[in-house]
Amino acid sequence: MAELSEASDLAEISAGLPRRIHEVYGRHALEFPDRIALIEDGASLSYRELDRWVTGTAEALRSLGIRAGDRIMIVSENCIALAVTLLAASRIDAWAIVANPRLSARELDQIRDHSGARRMFFTAEVSKEAAAHASRSDAEIRWLGPLKQIGVSKLNEGAFPEPVEAEAAKQIAVLIYTSGTTGTPKGVMLTHDNLLISASTTAHFRKMDASDKIYIVLPISHIVGISLLIMTLMSGATVRLVSKYDPAALAKAIAEEGITILNGVPATYQRLLEYKAVTGLAQLERGALRLIAVAGAPLDLELKSRVEREFGLPLSNGYGITECSPGISGVRFDAPRADQAVGTLLPGVEARIRTVDGMPLAKGEVGELHVRGRNVMRGYYRAPELTAKVIDREGWFNTGDLARFEGDCLYIVGRTKEMIIRSGFNVYPAEVEAVLSSHKDVVQCAVVGRAVDGNEEVVAFVQLLHGSAMKSADLMAFINPQLTSYKRPSEIILLDALPATSTGKILKHKLAESLQIAQPR
Repeated sequence: MAELSEASDLAEISAGLPRRIHEVYGRHALEFPDRIALIEDGASLSYRELDRWVTGTAEALRSLGIRAGDRIMIVSENCIALAVTLLAASRIDAWAIVANPRLSARELDQIRDHSGARRMFFTAEVSKEAAAHASRSDAEIRWLGPLKQIGVSKLNEGAFPEPVEAEAAKQIAVLIYTSGTTGTPKGVMLTHDNLLISASTTAHFRKMDASDKIYIVLPISHIVGISLLIMTLMSGATVRLVSKYDPAALAKAIAEEGITILNGVPATYQRLLEYKAVTGLAQLERGALRLIAVAGAPLDLELKSRVEREFGLPLSNGYGITECSPGISGVRFDAPRADQAVGTLLPGVEARIRTVDGMPLAKGEVGELHVRGRNVMRGYYRAPELTAKVIDREGWFNTGDLARFEGDCLYIVGRTKEMIIRSGFNVYPAEVEAVLSSHKDVVQCAVVGRAVDGNEEVVAFVQLLHGSAMKSADLMAFINPQLTSYKRPSEIILLDALPATSTGKILKHKLAESLQIAQPR
């Protein structure tokens, strides 16, 4: 039997939703044009200015040959230019692919080639990494409508536009790329309705209004950052955009800038507490903070307790994934919990627990979590077979996560996939293994996760050719340019042989167990 979230709120949440994500701020631009919509270090835009900038950028995109149904890549850290370009893509019905500039050249090229992007845009003024990628791509640094210092790549003449759909539930707004368990790019197609219903649900759940000011340090290249941007503009509130995480800057913003809502992964809060300890502060100032939330990685209860004592607020845990736009469940802020529960289902989300063979399980038993709702993706781009493996004909999406229900409260127990979640970012071992295996001295390798301080780190085990003089540091130097920072192993352990079955399958659980019993480094 499926669990069903409270449906009574769904009608209110769905009422008045627009057809496209760029339309969420329209009413506020008319009624409160001078209210601040976006802030970054040294600059801000009112809602009136935001509307003008999005319009001007959309016109510039058209002048550069971007058509409805085209895919465009925006290589950028969090900044005003990124938010404006993302919304401008929506205005002309192009599909936006936001890519973290800290990805390697190999990773960006894979996304560009798989998506068939018409052009790439780089916020060269904001990020030295984006500027470096722009230079490598021979991008022209120019104005993009009102946006300055934007790198614009050459036109991909072979790119073709996808069909444009009038319905919000069919028209794709963004492609978010994950590497997939095979190590090859996998584009999650999220529609305007996916993003709008998920953002509206969370905004309703959080009782957000125009008085809020949201600190967005989680990358907009990932679903949580995109959803936070949309829900804040939908509420007529203010978005505080942060390009790179700095705990000192966060502490100062909370104390002085009127931040009301903070979202993070466990490592966000861990580093904030470390900053306090290093600087000798007696207490971090709470300022106007009214809500703190965490998701994206297992939450250590000691960390949760320390954060709650520091701010005098409950640290509310939640659960979501890219394919679900992202929200699935969350601990209600008026009903805090002291355990590791990820809360009750969000309005409009259904869930069921099944065996790996798809058989129903009794309430309280652990099994794979399947969910259904308007938040579930349209599918994986150019991968119908892969889509069919995870979404059945009735619309149930298999998350691949192991879970159980206690009453109506959801607990995530583990993952059937090998995915490692490092600081809120998904790391797929197969991709790291593919890079390691490309070295001529590597016979075989295996990558596993290791729990550390409310986070996970990547650990690689490698068997080298007999007689090789390679050291761990040499392998690190080899793979680092090919992987973005969060995918790089914290440690590479060299072994004479990896444990394996008689058929040669590497026993990863044995390797993971060896990490648990190893002495602290």
